[in-house]
Amino acid sequence: MADITRRFGFRHLRAAPTSHVRHLRRGEVAHDGTGLAFWFRPLAAAISEIPADDRELAMLFHARTADFQDLAVQATVTYRISDPAVTAARVDFGIDPDTGAWRAEPLEQLGTLLTETAQQHALELIARTPLATALAEGITAVRDTVSAGLTADPRLAEIGLTVIAVRVTALRPEAEMERALRTPARELVQQEADRATYERRAVAVERERAIAENELASQIELARREEELVAQKGANARLDAEHKAAADAVRAEAEAARRTRLAGAEAESARILAQAQAASDRELGAAKAAAEEAWLAAHQQAGPEVLQALALIRLAEHLPKIDSVTLTPDVLTGLLGRLGAGGGDRR
Repeated sequence: MADITRRFGFRHLRAAPTSHVRHLRRGEVAHDGTGLAFWFRPLAAAISEIPADDRELAMLFHARTADFQDLAVQATVTYRISDPAVTAARVDFGIDPDTGAWRAEPLEQLGTLLTETAQQHALELIARTPLATALAEGITAVRDTVSAGLTADPRLAEIGLTVIAVRVTALRPEAEMERALRTPARELVQQEADRATYERRAVAVERERAIAENELASQIELARREEELVAQKGANARLDAEHKAAADAVRAEAEAARRTRLAGAEAESARILAQAQAASDRELGAAKAAAEEAWLAAHQQAGPEVLQALALIRLAEHLPKIDSVTLTPDVLTGLLGRLGAGGGDRR
């Protein structure tokens, strides 16, 4: 929108660099250009402000496919007013000399024209296309068709419009239909995911089996080595026992030989000792016999009194030990009487 300033009954207009201003005074062109600034009298001036920049027009409309399915089309058209003088003559871009605002709504009018024209070309194309094809290839086809249709439309050229680009951002069916169309693809993706899961599980099972086999093989190898170790220990123990038995046999033979030698020596010593003892006993017996013989000879030559005394002595030697003797008067009287009688006989 142009910037208008009041001064002493005059008006000063200053346009934006992207706005084309056309000033008519009494039906004649006084100023015509982009980014102008000038004074004018409001009662004698007719001013139009036409945008010279690129404009974006977003549009959303519904179309019906060949299989009678509703399809929402979302697109954007970029256009430019290439001939401002022609456009100002065909569309009301006049502004209020006091405020600088448009008296009408020219951009809405151009937008309606572009939208209806683009919609007409898109509807014709989509009406001949099935829904699945439209969703798969429709964006490019609709964009090319709408762009070609707008570029070749004579009415747009007559009012000075140039279409720069057409972009189709979305072709979307109804929500239920979209969910129905997504189902097969979702199922395929789910099947692929399930297949990948099954394959991963199969690989995991195969790896677990390989690990189990390796563990079993390791256990078998360990058991075999333990068996070899036990056998080797048994062989070593047997060999050790044989060595110990041989050593014990050698020691036993040596001990037996030593004991045999000792027994022989002891037997020889005992024999010699026995011989010596026998000789000693013979000599002792001979001595005792000689003593007995002498003793008997002495007794034969002794008198009866001597023999009696010797017998009493021998008897006394073999009597038991008497610690004390108690003499009663009766025994003492009898003994004294015997002693007296004996004494009288000796006298």
